Amino acid sequence: MISLLPRYLLIFFLVFSNAALKAEQQDLLAPQRVIEKASIKLLDQLKDPSFAQDKKQIRAYIDQEIFPQVDTILMSALVLGKHWRKASKMQQREFIRAFKQLLVNTYAATFTEQFHNWTIRYLPLKLKDSDKKILVKTRIYQKGKPDTRIDYSMVLRKGEWKIYDMTVEGISLIISNRTIFGKMIKGSGSLEKVIEELTAKNKASSKSPITQAP
Repeated sequence: MISLLPRYLLIFFLVFSNAALKAEQQDLLAPQRVIEKASIKLLDQLKDPSFAQDKKQIRAYIDQEIFPQVDTILMSALVLGKHWRKASKMQQREFIRAFKQLLVNTYAATFTEQFHNWTIRYLPLKLKDSDKKILVKTRIYQKGKPDTRIDYSMVLRKGEWKIYDMTVEGISLIISNRTIFGKMIKGSGSLEKVIEELTAKNKASSKSPITQAP
């Protein structure tokens, strides 16, 4: 599972890193502006040449500035599926913490990637005042490469729109990882052991230098 995350998340992080650079001028609705705002803030941060070389600073920034836009609780619950309902409150909290840290470490690793000439288009969005969930559809363009379709599933929490899933070319982060986590739990015999494995891998990642994501 851990080796697969960068492949699914890389484009998501690419959008956050570079979307503001060449995003087409559009009148964006509130859910779309969440993605755009995070893009602009991160792009400004990356202007500091020393930032990408400081792994502690990178991870702290991601944790404090990027992931507040992500509903990690809902994402974690949907990733675990039936195992979430069977887990104790403590196990749920431990999994949320470990899974979020895994995402933070994955995101941090992508900072050494170099991307150029990307353009993002937000597809038309209809949003009613009563909507609590919405699907934000985007298209990513790069010269000489096929267009990439990315859809963000978002939920309204206390007046703020948050991302809880993303689908890249029809592949859902939640669904794909639910299958993998299910196999991990079945293989190890318990959710607790999977949490322990994730925690150990996160600790190892936090001590190692940031390298290019696979």
